[in-house]
Amino acid sequence: MDVDAVPKKSLEREPGSLTRRQLLGLAAAAGAASLVAGTPRAAGAAPRAARATAARTERDVLDVAIIGAGLAGLTAARDLKRAGCESFVVLEARNRVGGRTYSHDLGNNVVSEAGGQWIGPGQTAIADLAHELGVGTFDTYYQGKTVFLAGDVRLAYDLQGGVGGSGSVARKLGTMAQAVPSGAPWKAPNAADLDKLSLGDWLTQQGLSNEEKFSFSMAATLSLGAPPAQLGLLHYLSVINSANSDYEQLERIKDGAQETRFVGGSQLLSLRMAQELGDKVQMSCPVRKISGWDREVVALHTDQGIVRARRIIAALNPALCNQIVFDPPLPNGRAQVQRLWPGHAPMRKTAHVYTRPFWRDDGLNGQVTPIDGPLIWTVDNSPPDGSVGVLSAFVRPGYLPADPKAAERELSAIYARALGDKALRPTQYHDLDWGTVDPWSMSCINPMPPGFWTKWGQYLHPSAGRLIWSGTETADVWAGAMDGAVRSGHRAALQALNALAQPAREA
Repeated sequence: MDVDAVPKKSLEREPGSLTRRQLLGLAAAAGAASLVAGTPRAAGAAPRAARATAARTERDVLDVAIIGAGLAGLTAARDLKRAGCESFVVLEARNRVGGRTYSHDLGNNVVSEAGGQWIGPGQTAIADLAHELGVGTFDTYYQGKTVFLAGDVRLAYDLQGGVGGSGSVARKLGTMAQAVPSGAPWKAPNAADLDKLSLGDWLTQQGLSNEEKFSFSMAATLSLGAPPAQLGLLHYLSVINSANSDYEQLERIKDGAQETRFVGGSQLLSLRMAQELGDKVQMSCPVRKISGWDREVVALHTDQGIVRARRIIAALNPALCNQIVFDPPLPNGRAQVQRLWPGHAPMRKTAHVYTRPFWRDDGLNGQVTPIDGPLIWTVDNSPPDGSVGVLSAFVRPGYLPADPKAAERELSAIYARALGDKALRPTQYHDLDWGTVDPWSMSCINPMPPGFWTKWGQYLHPSAGRLIWSGTETADVWAGAMDGAVRSGHRAALQALNALAQPAREA
């Protein structure tokens, strides 16, 4: 890159001091300079064949290669493109984009989300992205009574959009969360003490009623993929911290993190970004090995050949990174993060489709919560106009038959007890077990156990050589949520642009 093509003052700044706007301008200037840098010089040039080979080799080396076409990777790619950087590629192992967002096509432009689907107050990064992409939003339906089943007993309550526990214990969790940074819980003043306990350990000390125990347990399982006994208290507090240190904001529908849905489903965000990026996104292209991550040019060995790039954005769950061979081996701290990351928290999500949301006629909101059995919770997942009725359910892995038809019948029988016999006649049934769907998903969310963050958290974010870590798990706010994925993508793009500017400064 020609240093003279880039403003001297910009290059003299400290690497971390560039603002986003300055980086975008710098990247555009650098991109224009690179078009000139590859042109052979007339005077004193090498023989024509040698010049052609050198120019072609230089063009074969990309500025950035992004691994993963979920919300994080596509956001990073979109930012690079908007900054004027065209020398990049997005490598996706699956034959689709969207990562842990995926929609079942129900026909007539109606979908039901099989993965992440909700946003709420404070999740501004994904809300802004949706606005830019022209994707509308609407309120989750929660009006009416929730049905609880316990043996032969059926009870219906109007929870006013609430899910999970409340009261003094919820307020105490919120107060404790204020001192636990959402993006770096291991930096909390009392991190070591908090990380010794599971959420279950702490809850047993609070004198909860049986009803409260059930509510807190259900909420934790739905939000973080595991019961309280398997969740680190420090981790849970860091997640509450993202929700303005308000437990109810994290767990509620009304005024909470489950308040809002996307018209057309959450996967539509990735589909539209991929459409903008065109052939920059390569499908069915898993990365098997990364060579020379500590050198100027890194080689990515994929099922479609070798890709070379100066910077790599790994927009992946840390556990998925463990499926890639790194040569040389990664530093021990980062390698241990990937090896020990709880990458298998299987979440199975189903969808029953009906001709209309009939439960609303009876003053019910479609939420069904049995005390035991395969079903954890259902939610009304119908489209904005209610043109069809959709009940989406979170089910306990291993409790339902693997055969979809048998699973549909078992769930329909539970719905009939709660909502009436009309529930026995769905027009469609969809079922997705994220633990078995493909080698690239493993799980939707990651329940961090006690002791993990204080021992390994410090190794999650720092780059290794030319490798930049991205994905929702690395977000400073709303880590684990779709909003966190978008935030991590923005950050990774800035890191890459900043890093690419440094060789020009040192030349």
